[in-house]
Amino acid sequence: MTRVGTLLLVVLLPLACSEPRPAQSAGEAMTAAVAEAERREAPDFSLETLDGEPIRLADLRGKTVVIDFWATWCLPCEFQVPALNAFWAAHKADGNVEVLGVSVDFEGPEVVRKWVQEKGVEYKVLLGGEDAARRFGALGFPTLYIVGPDGSVESEHAGLIEVDDLEAALANPRDRESS
Repeated sequence: MTRVGTLLLVVLLPLACSEPRPAQSAGEAMTAAVAEAERREAPDFSLETLDGEPIRLADLRGKTVVIDFWATWCLPCEFQVPALNAFWAAHKADGNVEVLGVSVDFEGPEVVRKWVQEKGVEYKVLLGGEDAARRFGALGFPTLYIVGPDGSVESEHAGLIEVDDLEAALANPRDRESS
């Protein structure tokens, strides 16, 4: 399958397989999806940054962690970067939020590093491969998860997300058991 075919499959398959729902913001959809199902423990991982620094999800307990699974060949993933940069810039000083971009590329760190530099990514980028994305349940890219301070998945979102929706998901205390 060509990259274009793969991209179309990744972008359109989740849309084709989902049932129609009433109109709602992405933040409301994220909250509703988690409210419908029992919250689950986020799968732990230990992945390296582009600089070789190991990051283990379990070590980030006590913080809210935004995890964005993406790929360099995914055009919507490129459009996600400004929103994640803005969200990270608004929260990095408080020390309670971490934003992680997990690359699922197979072409190696040099390709990922070049893409990250070209797109101006400001948050941490981890080299993860598809295994980490599958363990979380990501069916396409970008797919974003918010992991609460207690280590459970508070919300998930397939496709592009706006800063306002990230803020709404972060501010919704009813999904938090410990904050």
